[in-house]
Amino acid sequence: MISFNKDSAWDLKPIPVSDVRGEVNGLLIDGEEIAAAFKTVRDQLIFTNKRVISVDVQGITGKRKSFSSMPYSKVQFFSVQTPGFAEIIPDSELVLTFSNGYVAKFEFKGATDIGKIGRMISDYVLK
Repeated sequence: MISFNKDSAWDLKPIPVSDVRGEVNGLLIDGEEIAAAFKTVRDQLIFTNKRVISVDVQGITGKRKSFSSMPYSKVQFFSVQTPGFAEIIPDSELVLTFSNGYVAKFEFKGATDIGKIGRMISDYVLK
């Protein structure tokens, strides 16, 4: 489950932007674009040029979905952890601390350029 009401989301794998759930497009404002997207088995985590959006697919059928959004303007601190040397399955982590005190932790599996995500967040937070 990916939710800004929980402590963390693990095993996120990159997906093409074209695979982002269509309902997310209805949440985007003028000028907002999807920069990167990731998924667990059913849930998705989307980074736009304005915020982070989580899609929590609920229930047996998956028809019920919960959408959560945290704007970069509320990020007070963030950290990234790169994969270790010669890991069989490389993983990296992103930790976002928001002004309301919430800490979101995400673990990415596989070939995720965590440095790119860190630069992207820096670009949005520091402007």
